[in-house]
Amino acid sequence: MLNKTGIPTDEELRSVLPSEERIKRGPVAIFECFQEIPCNPCESSCPKGAVKIGEDINKIPKVDHEICNGCTNCVGACPGLAIFVVEQKGDKGKVTIPYEFLPMPKEGDMVTGLDRKGKPITKCRVLKVRKNEKLDRTAVITLEVDKGKELLVRFMKVEE
Repeated sequence: MLNKTGIPTDEELRSVLPSEERIKRGPVAIFECFQEIPCNPCESSCPKGAVKIGEDINKIPKVDHEICNGCTNCVGACPGLAIFVVEQKGDKGKVTIPYEFLPMPKEGDMVTGLDRKGKPITKCRVLKVRKNEKLDRTAVITLEVDKGKELLVRFMKVEE
């Protein structure tokens, strides 16, 4: 399915998700990277050493969710835009996504959260916009979402 549509199957997604208990403990990275390609900036961007690829940079990264603290460094480092950080707190959730489009949202803006197919899921508040030289042209955007939507929202639409 992934090779035809670019959208992972439920089975592929289940294989990379941290446990529900881990998600509830605090922010954690989810790597939706399913193809063996020569790439490893996620491994070198992780200050905790939670991401492992090894000597063969064609391998799919493995994340130790118990070590990951959800710092978001890997989100902006991934050239495939395949890494997200999720968090559940109270009645709201957070999802941090990579973003390389214009217009660039501002903190406090309301945007439409989209799923992996581009379908609107929910309205989201932009909590944080991180841009810097190190991230090149990839902004790292943190959205506040309704609880339970953090595992669904993977992109956003900015209303002009």
